[in-house]
Amino acid sequence: MGMTTYPAKQAWITPLISSTSLLLLFLLLVVAEAALADHPQVRNYDFVLREKNFTKLCSTKSVLTVNDRFPGPTLYVKKGDTIFVNVHNLGSYGLTIHWHGVKQPRNPWFDGTKYITQCDISPGTNFTYQVTFSTEEGTVWWHAHSEWTRWSVHGAIVVSPADGTTYPFPKPDDEKVIVISSWYKKDVRESIAESLEEGRDLTESDAYAFNGEPGDFCPCSNETTRRWEVESGKTYLLHLVSAVMNAELYFAIANHTFTVVGSDGAYLKPFSTEILVISPGQTFDLLLRADQSPDYNYYMAARQYYNSKFSFDGYDHSNLTAIIQYGDDASSSALGLPVFPSNLPLYKEYEPAVDFVKRLRSLVTKEHTIDVPKNVTTQMFITASISQFTLMEEDENMTYPAASVNNISWWDPWTDVLQAYYKNISGFYTPDFPDYPPAVFNFTQENLPGAMGNTKRGTRVKVLEYNEEVEIVFQGTDLLNSSMDHPMHLHGHSFYVVGIGHGIYNNVTDPATFNLVDPPFQNTASVPKDGWLAIRFRADNPGVWLWHCHLDKHYTWGMNSVFIVKNGDTDETSIKDPPPYMPQCHQDNAYPGIHPASGLLVFGALSFESLDPYHSLCALSQEGILSVIVFYPS
Repeated sequence: MGMTTYPAKQAWITPLISSTSLLLLFLLLVVAEAALADHPQVRNYDFVLREKNFTKLCSTKSVLTVNDRFPGPTLYVKKGDTIFVNVHNLGSYGLTIHWHGVKQPRNPWFDGTKYITQCDISPGTNFTYQVTFSTEEGTVWWHAHSEWTRWSVHGAIVVSPADGTTYPFPKPDDEKVIVISSWYKKDVRESIAESLEEGRDLTESDAYAFNGEPGDFCPCSNETTRRWEVESGKTYLLHLVSAVMNAELYFAIANHTFTVVGSDGAYLKPFSTEILVISPGQTFDLLLRADQSPDYNYYMAARQYYNSKFSFDGYDHSNLTAIIQYGDDASSSALGLPVFPSNLPLYKEYEPAVDFVKRLRSLVTKEHTIDVPKNVTTQMFITASISQFTLMEEDENMTYPAASVNNISWWDPWTDVLQAYYKNISGFYTPDFPDYPPAVFNFTQENLPGAMGNTKRGTRVKVLEYNEEVEIVFQGTDLLNSSMDHPMHLHGHSFYVVGIGHGIYNNVTDPATFNLVDPPFQNTASVPKDGWLAIRFRADNPGVWLWHCHLDKHYTWGMNSVFIVKNGDTDETSIKDPPPYMPQCHQDNAYPGIHPASGLLVFGALSFESLDPYHSLCALSQEGILSVIVFYPS
């Protein structure tokens, strides 16, 4: 890593409006570096975070936003560009901003993940992110990465081809950004904190929204429904982003077929479809030809794809809508009710999602090559499970929900892992995340003993050599009868989805089914319910990189871990030096959990010694309240 000089303590905090001389010097050096490149541009943006009132679903609430917008602003860049985003936090609590799907070569300092690569941007301060678009082309996005703040703090990023290059398809007549969000009537932060303290399930959304509006199927939403005017015969490129918190969604446009051409900032072999399924964190690029009768209006619609085995009916049943109309004179009142997509799958239909995912394949041409790792040096088999803690509280056994990978539920340290790694500070993590689960069992069997769902907290990371080729098989489990899809997201890298299947992965026969010719290149992909997902990637980006389930409920409960990719042999294959103005860290744990060193459950100032696991079973009632049945051993 080399010698690094760190500023005095007071230099870590940047004034809100004026920049420090250190910041100016850093920016000047980076701008000069970018100017030496062939074509890339340097762009500057300001994100001002503050509360703003919004009225939806018949009620008004204050929402933390960027630049007073929900969703936040769309950023338009070209491949190879570098942007500087100065985030001014005028809100009442700290947060970070993550650049989802952006590789950030050698520069994890600006990945924007709380307790992993930085600490909060405190209220009343600012922090400038440097974001470099190196390999991405298509649609990626940005969002807060602190607790559940991303529900209202997020936006799209459209990455156009670099100068002198073009799309691998005919240039569209126009482009449209569509961000799907979750909407909550309650105070989300308060609800999450209360649910974690009481051991309840975490809150469900009240509706979904297209570009901030839930559509005319929802109460008090008729006048604000999004309308999009198209012209007959024209082709539109849609940039679709799922910023939804905890649900995969089906998406369709009535009477229209669209062509899928990209996902997660990479191109796909084009294919036509009438519906798609999109997971939280994923993006898709779609070509839509306006080829239907202008005598009708058409609904663009989405609804939840509910795939959990939980016996739970309290999920978000809302039907999200926007209206597509042809020409200047079209209106719903003149043309009657819009046509609804009759082929939009119902909530629990499984096959359409499976069929869609199997059609995703990378575009492979002379201009768009792929590099699937074929000399794997590290193999990992990782179980993804809904879990629990059974603890003694006031002489009573209490069960708290959790989530885990290889039976480890992540615990955030109070100093970010990147800083601890870079400065060689011990005590904040251990480099011993296991390659395999602690026990092998019938992973997809129903009604497994409740005690098998007990997990342990830990801040355990996996260390990778620079440029080694990694294969991971994620295996979903049915512990606590809770198998469901888990959209796994990897920071700092994209990966090839080489295999997917139902049931338990067979390491003898299933590798023969791997697609090593044109697998999709993604940064977020779902482990299917009662199934497995196989990915491969090259660890060619030195740094500290989070990977996690992108259902925020599961992320909060601990379904995540970290890869540390070591430096290569040269400066060009090593982590860049940190900027001199990183936010200061504080020893402050906001949410409860098991401290890995003490084994104590922490709720503010209260601590309870953990017990040996008892046989217990968690289930969710229809009201979404966690019911606990404890069976004492005889």
